[in-house]
Amino acid sequence: MLVFLLLQTLDSNAQKSSAEIFSKLKKLDVVGSVLYIAAHPDDENNSFLPFLTNERMYRTAYLSLTRGDGGQNLLGKEQGIELGLIRTKELLAARQQDGAEQYFSRAYEFGFSKSAEEALAIWDHQQVLSDAVWVIRKFQPDIIIARFPPDARAGHGHHAASAIIAKEAFIAAADPKQFSEQFKYGVTVWQAKRILWNTFNFGGANTTNDQQLKIEVGGYNALIGKNYGEIGAEARSMHKSQGEGRPRRRGSITEYFDWVAGEKATKDIMEGVNTSWTRLNASEIHDAVTAIVQNYKIENNPWCRIVLAYLWKPPVHSNRFFLAKICQCNSV
Repeated sequence: MLVFLLLQTLDSNAQKSSAEIFSKLKKLDVVGSVLYIAAHPDDENNSFLPFLTNERMYRTAYLSLTRGDGGQNLLGKEQGIELGLIRTKELLAARQQDGAEQYFSRAYEFGFSKSAEEALAIWDHQQVLSDAVWVIRKFQPDIIIARFPPDARAGHGHHAASAIIAKEAFIAAADPKQFSEQFKYGVTVWQAKRILWNTFNFGGANTTNDQQLKIEVGGYNALIGKNYGEIGAEARSMHKSQGEGRPRRRGSITEYFDWVAGEKATKDIMEGVNTSWTRLNASEIHDAVTAIVQNYKIENNPWCRIVLAYLWKPPVHSNRFFLAKICQCNSV
């Protein structure tokens, strides 16, 4: 298990700085995961996602039900499928900034929708629900967070529909009778701890209140050298076809959350979730990762020697030369 995790870190950080690799190593010791769900590219909360990935170090993903095919294009004449391709690339570029993963469903963004009912009818409700259930069963999030409410406060039929799909998928993913044809492709039922709604105050609508669960997400990450508001602005600015450039934000940023389904939380979104390796009866992985982190020296990055030292025992030693080659380490 540790070999697999380290190989993933090596492969994805071949061109990373020492500080970035150190951050990824620390992330290996956290097994929590969060899935964020909304309707379009640029619907995600760009300050919150980097907080989850780089501060809490959870595995984090954004499920955009559409690819933004029916949106506006401020850069060129592309519309429809071609615009969807552009906005897909923009969303992937945003994820490179904040470190989260990206998923989509088969829903087509056909332009402004007056109601969730209209959106779900045109999308094919069951097909999009199946896609969302598949992502949940494959990604296995501890908690799910919807960007919008399932009513007029969402401001757009697609937005409200994404909240409806999110709640329905939260329930259906744990039901073996729902979309059971998926099981032959390697997934199984999955029950997330809870689903929350990330309330908001923008566009003239304030859905936050002091009774909701609150989290401060505007901290400074010394390893990255940026505030999460700054990282979020850089991610948001990847949505160029929508004119979504943002100034870098510093200082306090408070996010609010309302309960939707599952176990309620009063102190933290991950309340009651064990994010350590003891959850998988694999405390030895925690011990090994801790040893690697404690011996990691950012100033000269002896990454190869550390990895090889802690993997130098059967049956892992057979991977010694392979690991050294990946590390471009001269001494094996």
